Amino acid sequence: MRALFVSAVLSASLALGGCGLRPLYASGSDGAVATILADIDVAPIEGHNGWLVRNALRDRLVAAQNGQGAGKRLRLDVRLEDSITGFGVRADDAVTRERRTLRARYQLVDAATGEVLLDATAFSDSGIDVVGSEYATIAAESTALERLSQAVADQMIARIAVFADRGGARNSDVPAAPGGQ
Repeated sequence: MRALFVSAVLSASLALGGCGLRPLYASGSDGAVATILADIDVAPIEGHNGWLVRNALRDRLVAAQNGQGAGKRLRLDVRLEDSITGFGVRADDAVTRERRTLRARYQLVDAATGEVLLDATAFSDSGIDVVGSEYATIAAESTALERLSQAVADQMIARIAVFADRGGARNSDVPAAPGGQ
């Protein structure tokens, strides 16, 4: 039985090794992904939800920039759409549940030429219980917005990292990833 298990694990590891799967941040802070993430500056985003998303993005980018601040070669422009929809209506027409959705359309732009390198969207939603206390409902909506801002920022950074790993946003002074990819 043990020999069967060992051979199954060995077969699975060989199959995964041949599929081309490799870590996104394989080269650490010197890799293509980290280099491109370090070149991004996040443009100001309108509104309170914009402030939350921009700070979440900057928190993630500063880690890629070794705490040195924003890069200058690329600019990330973001437009947000925030909506709250009531559902779960009781017999007295009172809403008992809300869904808050935060949707971001973002563009990665070459700051020198103005060329749009990546145009994508990210979104997340959250359910909110509407209770008898108006304060508690407002607090729940605010907490949901904070969580949604973090989730949308995570999606955006992940998508930009995949774009960078696949060769996007490179120029001659940005080193290529090992293996020429």
